[in-house]
Amino acid sequence: MFDEAFACKRWAMRRTLEAVRAVDAQAFPAGVAFMRQQLNHIAIVEELFRSRLLGEPAPHAATNTAEVPALEELAARLEASDRWYAGHLAGLAPAQWDEALRFRFADGRDGRMTRREILFHVLNHSSYHRGAIGHALDQAQVPHPADTYSVFLHETQPGRRDGRLPD
Repeated sequence: MFDEAFACKRWAMRRTLEAVRAVDAQAFPAGVAFMRQQLNHIAIVEELFRSRLLGEPAPHAATNTAEVPALEELAARLEASDRWYAGHLAGLAPAQWDEALRFRFADGRDGRMTRREILFHVLNHSSYHRGAIGHALDQAQVPHPADTYSVFLHETQPGRRDGRLPD
């Protein structure tokens, strides 16, 4: 299920980035700034949790930055993150899923989560912030893309509309 959930996350992020690119930045500068900030936060949090999964030092001291990168840089980082998580899932041995990891959050507090919990958090976290971006897209008069799991399934497996499940 995690493989499918991360495939849905990649699909949803691509759709979100396409919608953000469609916003008229001249007419809605505050909206674009907010959306970029949200994307920056998603990228940073995914990079922080990747370092925790690898047992490496944290690549960021906080969960956002004063200066927010350009949209295309954020898109590249998010796409790279999605590829990394897909590869990480593929390489996890069954015994690793419930291995508890100790780490320090960006606020300095200690944390302990299993790999499974971290992966669930990454999925849930990006969904939450895509929702905030969806609201900003509505305000900028750009339709926000539906990014629910049911829409993903039926778009990527159109035979479901005819009652067929995949093999």
